[in-house]
Amino acid sequence: MDYEIRPVRGEEWRAVRELRLAALKDGAAPIAFLETYEQALERPDGFWQDRARGASHGTSARQFVAVAADGRWVGTVVALVEEAGTEDFFGRPVRERQVQLVGVYVRPQARGIGVTEKLFEAAVAWARGLEGLRRVRLHVHEDNARAEGFYRKFGFVLTGEAVPNPGDPSKSDREMVLAEPGDVPQ
Repeated sequence: MDYEIRPVRGEEWRAVRELRLAALKDGAAPIAFLETYEQALERPDGFWQDRARGASHGTSARQFVAVAADGRWVGTVVALVEEAGTEDFFGRPVRERQVQLVGVYVRPQARGIGVTEKLFEAAVAWARGLEGLRRVRLHVHEDNARAEGFYRKFGFVLTGEAVPNPGDPSKSDREMVLAEPGDVPQ
């Protein structure tokens, strides 16, 4: 089946909400997301409207979705720009302008057929098209081997940096960065 890969549209907040709630029901959600289903369910419509609008255009965030021929959304990734001189989500200083990929989710029936790769290709192309931005990173929970395997296959490498997982500080979220051509993967 073919999938259209595209940015969300500002008016598609209901679909943004539905896909996020589906992601938070996934068995991997506790180690893949920093939010629970219950937290997301309690958010008002205005939150989802702002989220869709903010990720549909501009140069600070972009949400990409995979849409099946029947119109059903089957996957997503969000690219967030982090500006040099600010702090990231974990409170650490951002040294250079970069993009952090977050909110990665593909419905089970669309896994393993190239949907995730196409979502990442779109997000990375958008990020690399932003002026002065070359670094693309993400964080992966130490116990999320499936996700880490995909990220490595796509070209991400561990940086050696890690932060305590906000949901379970006894565990860590490890930083990975997209290798530049010529870099040696770890």
